[in-house]
Amino acid sequence: MTRTETSLAGALLDRRYRVGDLIARGGMSSVYRGVDTRLDRPVAIKVMDPRLAGDRSFVDRFEREARSAARLHHPNVVAVHDQGFDTSAGTDNPRAFLVMELVAGGTLRDLLTERGRLDVPLALTVAEQVLSALAAAHEAGLVHRDIKPENVLIGTGAGGEGVVKVADFGLVRAAASTGTTSSSLILGTVAYLSPEQVATGASSARSDVYSTGILLYEMLTGEVPYRGDTALSVAYRHVNDDVPAPSTVVPDLPPALDELVVRATRREETTRPTDAGTFLAELKDVRARLGLQPTPVPTVAPPRAPEPVPPETDSELTVPALPSVPSEAGPRGTRALPRGTQALPRHVAEQIERPTTEEAGPASPARRRTPLAVIALVVLLVLGGVGAGVWWFSNGRYVDVPSVAGMSREEAEAALRQAELTPVFAEERHNTTPAGTVIRSDPESGASVLQGDEVTVFVSLGKPVVPDVRAGASVEEAERAIEAVQLKPHVSPETDEYSNEVPEGAVITLKPQPGSQANVGDTVTIVRSKGPPPTPVPDVTGQSVEEAFQALRDAGFEPYEAGKEFSADVPAGHVVRTEPARGSTVEQGNRVGVFVSNAVEVPSVIGRRTEKAVEILRDAGLEVSGAEVRGPISFVIEQSPRSGELVEPGTTINLTVLP
Repeated sequence: MTRTETSLAGALLDRRYRVGDLIARGGMSSVYRGVDTRLDRPVAIKVMDPRLAGDRSFVDRFEREARSAARLHHPNVVAVHDQGFDTSAGTDNPRAFLVMELVAGGTLRDLLTERGRLDVPLALTVAEQVLSALAAAHEAGLVHRDIKPENVLIGTGAGGEGVVKVADFGLVRAAASTGTTSSSLILGTVAYLSPEQVATGASSARSDVYSTGILLYEMLTGEVPYRGDTALSVAYRHVNDDVPAPSTVVPDLPPALDELVVRATRREETTRPTDAGTFLAELKDVRARLGLQPTPVPTVAPPRAPEPVPPETDSELTVPALPSVPSEAGPRGTRALPRGTQALPRHVAEQIERPTTEEAGPASPARRRTPLAVIALVVLLVLGGVGAGVWWFSNGRYVDVPSVAGMSREEAEAALRQAELTPVFAEERHNTTPAGTVIRSDPESGASVLQGDEVTVFVSLGKPVVPDVRAGASVEEAERAIEAVQLKPHVSPETDEYSNEVPEGAVITLKPQPGSQANVGDTVTIVRSKGPPPTPVPDVTGQSVEEAFQALRDAGFEPYEAGKEFSADVPAGHVVRTEPARGSTVEQGNRVGVFVSNAVEVPSVIGRRTEKAVEILRDAGLEVSGAEVRGPISFVIEQSPRSGELVEPGTTINLTVLP
């Protein structure tokens, strides 16, 4: 950290982020506690080394990587809120900074320092959350490149349990783009580097898998697999040696864990799990085979803020002191003007206050006139000086601000300098003033100000234009872009839309459409994604209950039997309808009621003895008519409704019998 960085506490970066205490210091950045003064929320502010911010390739890569990291929305990823370059210390000394979620707690390094090594359930729980964060990053096409305990934060969740969060996505890649020869900036942390990062500088999702395998090894054993006197010797071993099984250090570890770590840390890149998602699936499988459940992650106290770097240890980064500014001289400086005789030269004052020896006695008129002339001249000079002083302090130092509204920037600058004032330019949107034309000044025209004072000139950027916010951006990104052009962002659930392409909660578009002209202060609606559109309820009419339930589950619904009802077209035990009805669009996971047919199929009783026919029909839940009048032996010769028809339970079947 440079000596000037120790003075950042209290600074306001980008006119928004107030810098607080120093939290941590690394090889290419320092992290401070801070406050977003616009949203009044605590944040962490990572300020990059000024030497990096002076490199154009780093600046470009830093912006790209920060934007990529900001797109990651995952509970195990430290959220990136903003990035920028603060030039309040001068354009020759810009500060590149990231604004991130403030995680209250310590790091995995603090937990390992406190415990030495972690028990197996805890190590697997921490690794699972790290891999979950990396899986989301890999799916988004982002590689971390510097997985290590210092970049694994342990915050406190809502219930007081520890929550693992991964920080610093993409910053090593951004720093490497500067072409510096510092190994700490190009290569990251050598104890966790993959062989390909050491050998060629290339990195991929499998590189993160390797580093996480080393991390898991350290959690299980309490030490990294390779140590050496120099970083080069450690890097050499990554390239030329196989990472040993953790059980060589802790003999009682299960063989399944050995296999998991060894597979993740193989030197040949293509033999490792393809990405963090694959590694995560393998880890969960091992945990299940071992019968281990996830365990609460203990919280750790945040480390003490690092002490400032003493000047003698920081000589190569010391910034020379600014030259002292000479006090102002000339007509604008403060000057003492004489008031009365007390401020006159002594010999002149004496001449005014006391007559000369010659004046005390008789003297010639000529001798008397000469001193009187001198006295009169001195008095005039004194009065003139006093008057000039009064004028200077009351009016002479002040000038009126000229009217510059309607001028071009160049014309306004010339007019203000002509009036011995210092112009400072600001830009803002305006509904009626053309772009490039002065809107107003502050102080306004006609105001009386001291010569040399600054006058802010507001130059029009023209009417606001609705910004082009990409689909998939976060709502915060869209709000910042809208506010930057002096429009008012608006979010409403009523305007949200379904989308198969844009993740739920992300921005689909803006209304009015990007590129549309608007007036200052107009509202721009942010249209968010509600995720994929609801799934239509499948048609299961006529299916058996088992078949219908399976079809509804396959479509993502939760079926239940809602009741029975009659249908002349659906046999008993089969589905009549659903509620919601077939084809209705319903959110997946919702319950769908299934109504089952209670229809009775009329049995055939023609040719049967009347007593048996009545028994069969009543057993089927039907009533009988026409069988009352019969001889000792009678038979059914006709029935209505006919056999095979579907009727409601309790329907009367008319029989014709003989004799």
